[in-house]
Amino acid sequence: MTTSIEQYLRTSYHPDREFVDGQVIERNLGERTHSAAQSQTIFYLASRAREHGVKVFPRVRVQVSATRIRVPDVTIIKRSQLQGEIFTAPPHLCIELSKDDTMLYIQEKIDDYLRFGVPYVWIINPRLRKGYMATKAGMVEAESGVLAASDPEIRVPVAELFEDD
Repeated sequence: MTTSIEQYLRTSYHPDREFVDGQVIERNLGERTHSAAQSQTIFYLASRAREHGVKVFPRVRVQVSATRIRVPDVTIIKRSQLQGEIFTAPPHLCIELSKDDTMLYIQEKIDDYLRFGVPYVWIINPRLRKGYMATKAGMVEAESGVLAASDPEIRVPVAELFEDD
């Protein structure tokens, strides 16, 4: 069933869903592995947010185009950046935790974020305990074990996201 963006924005979904070209899309979440990795990621980044000059938001709506709203697992904006209730300007970093999503689905989300102007997209796979970094230059595995972004400098050792698991 096709839905208008206005109807999507007036509707509350629990858990929240994404809007892609008239379709309301469910997100993979709700399992312990995903929840634990998301909590650790948020805690790690939020505890360092002031020193990095950023703000950390879990599951906030990001309107990446006139017909698409994504809901990253974690969104980072610079402290100086102004955003409304729904983010309509590119955040600094979007983080997706994905253990069961297909690569095609993840790549579509990465492409949406990068086209919108998000400079950094991180993909964290809790099942494999690996992280990937995507920019306009391409996507690479965090082989050093550290996810990184710059301006401001943010570095997250992937292993630390799974210490309490």
